[in-house]
Amino acid sequence: MRLGLALGYWGRGPSADHVPLAREAERLGYDSVWTAESWGSDAFTPLTWIAAQTSTIKLGTAVAQMAARSPTTTAMHALTLDHLSGGRMLLGLGLSGPQVVEGWYGRPFPKSPLTATREYVDVVRQVLRREGPVAVDGRFHALPYRGPDATGLGKPLKPITHPLRAGLPILLGAEGPKNVAQTLRIADGWLPLYWAPSRPEVYGPAVADIPENFLVAPMAQVRVCDDVAAGLLPVKAMLGFYIGGMGHAARNFHADLMARMGYEEEARRIQELFLSGRREEAVLAVPDAFADEISLVGPRERIAERLELWRKGPVTDLLALAPDPHTLRVLAELNS
Repeated sequence: MRLGLALGYWGRGPSADHVPLAREAERLGYDSVWTAESWGSDAFTPLTWIAAQTSTIKLGTAVAQMAARSPTTTAMHALTLDHLSGGRMLLGLGLSGPQVVEGWYGRPFPKSPLTATREYVDVVRQVLRREGPVAVDGRFHALPYRGPDATGLGKPLKPITHPLRAGLPILLGAEGPKNVAQTLRIADGWLPLYWAPSRPEVYGPAVADIPENFLVAPMAQVRVCDDVAAGLLPVKAMLGFYIGGMGHAARNFHADLMARMGYEEEARRIQELFLSGRREEAVLAVPDAFADEISLVGPRERIAERLELWRKGPVTDLLALAPDPHTLRVLAELNS
């Protein structure tokens, strides 16, 4: 199992720790470093900054939001950074949810998310393969555009720049069983959310038949500390925000996943508290057991024992949200 460093997205502003952490991860033998985006900092610019100050570590987006860019634009970002980094790019994509897609990007959330994802990946792959002009007769991503307001002058185009790698890996963030099953068919890897090593079945039957050489790269908060309960508080804070606030009360993919994992009553309670403005109570309502099973928190010996569960399953890459160099180093030693 390889290790990756997950840096997430910025809060109020850029973190001075991100580049030093990425360089330390590279020194320790981590295979990859990952950035993200929500509705603030973007995923590609910080990754390019990190690329310029590292030399071997792979560079992943976990995830770049599909609604933020047309698929050809995303492909341009990926092939550009792949060239500049000497072939280190890993393209992680995610659809996000209606709240972000419609509220931030001002676009309709697709009525058929699986079709929209499939078309998006098709366009990106056509750009990267550069076998001919890019053309898709898609429901959501049609190239050329032939809508009612089209000029009729559009024509299929082939990228001017020759991509460095036609097979640049594409990973998808997927939560629902149907989405996971499609991801195993059309992508090179999967970025699971809330991965619990003891019960992968919550993602559906397809997980039992993962293709050979397919990347399975879940993200987990890792923290070396003496007090497990205190160490779980940042995990619970993240869960309180995502379960409670990342979506509408009637449609929240994160809450739905938590419910499938056996915490339905707790998930709805977290939503209720968060959406009524009682955010601190929402965080405290996150069960310690749930936060614990999707993270690696505690003394070195406890993390070593629990790390074995991650190694036994289909995980190929553990993407660690590790807040400090000491935790990065301990995890690298335990995984060696």
